[in-house]
Amino acid sequence: MVAFHFPPLAGGSGIQRTLRFAQHLPALGWQPLVLSADPRAYAQTSTELLAEVPSETVVQRAFALDTARHMSLRGHYMGWMARPDRWVSWQWAAVRDGLKMIDTFKPDAIWSTYPIATAHLIGARLQRKTGLPWIADFRDPMAQDGYPSDAATWQSFKRIEERAVTQASACVFTTPGAARMYRVRYPQAPTRMQVIENGFDESSFAGLSKHTVALNPGKLTLLHSGIVYPSERDPGPFLEAVAQCLQQGSIQRERLRIRFRAAVHENVLVGMAQKYQLQDVIELLPSLSYREALAEMLCADALLVMQAANCNEQIPAKLYEYLRAGCPILGLTDADGDTAGALRASGISSIAALDSVEDIAALLPLFLTQVANAKADAPQTCTVQAAERHLRSLELAKLLDEVTRNSSVSTNHTSVAASL
Repeated sequence: MVAFHFPPLAGGSGIQRTLRFAQHLPALGWQPLVLSADPRAYAQTSTELLAEVPSETVVQRAFALDTARHMSLRGHYMGWMARPDRWVSWQWAAVRDGLKMIDTFKPDAIWSTYPIATAHLIGARLQRKTGLPWIADFRDPMAQDGYPSDAATWQSFKRIEERAVTQASACVFTTPGAARMYRVRYPQAPTRMQVIENGFDESSFAGLSKHTVALNPGKLTLLHSGIVYPSERDPGPFLEAVAQCLQQGSIQRERLRIRFRAAVHENVLVGMAQKYQLQDVIELLPSLSYREALAEMLCADALLVMQAANCNEQIPAKLYEYLRAGCPILGLTDADGDTAGALRASGISSIAALDSVEDIAALLPLFLTQVANAKADAPQTCTVQAAERHLRSLELAKLLDEVTRNSSVSTNHTSVAASL
């Protein structure tokens, strides 16, 4: 499993996808080997999730540098030094270490996950050198309209995804919309495009209780947990709608708190809070440990998810944890996107366009009233259970069985089917 996002990296939903696969696959007949990056490449580290890496899992951390932190001069560096990403230096040691792991453990398949794009470079080179079947996992689409904004980086992304479509036995996407987009983009390989969604891990919620303590006693707390992107999750129209509702008296200032946890772009929110005079309504709080963040979700009165129309083929990984938390959810997203589709499939109907102040202002008072009266939609249990990561791992195990069964590469072992 070639994965940049892996403990002890702090933050990033991609950690959960790879970590939970590594936990669940052994019971499904596959013993993972993990090829990750040296922790020096991570801007922040935490030992919190290291204990959850199975003791029998082989983890190789190849030398890697962050161009922006380790190879810049006064904060500047040449663009080619960060293509396809700032961790491109990882590929050299990772390919060397990966080949040694293949020689030692005789794995049956290679699995790599984007982002980071360099992971697919590593996967492609290992596949070419060994002939092993390769599964390219795309947690997000790569070359998109206007992203990456740098033309040379966009071209490098395009070349990598074209290489994956050509070389990989399967390309896996986390949403139906992304798979559809790639089937259209690459009509020569539609059957290679598979979907294995993100999910939640039930064990992460073990021992946590719902609504054990109010986040703001006497007030209704609407929680957004995770990064707020100025474009893809622009909070501007939402906060303008809140200000409009307060001015009209359709919601009560003293009864509402909007909590942004680990938003990263706090400066954007501070500016908007000042602009719309919401300083006493908005709370900006730092990151928590993973379990603490889950506990906070369970104690929120309602949860807020934001996803712009330019991300219609993506679903925030946090949404699956929201669904497991069982709280009412306010979805600010495009009605035609995959995020809205996932909400509706879960029984959530409180959805308004992220970029429409008018739509949000019309929905917000009704939603908050329903929450206060315990009449708001809650996620349906059957849909939530289907998103458990053990079931996602079962899907991956079946795909690994399929690609190795169809592979012409012979293996020298019978008992260990390992993905590298």
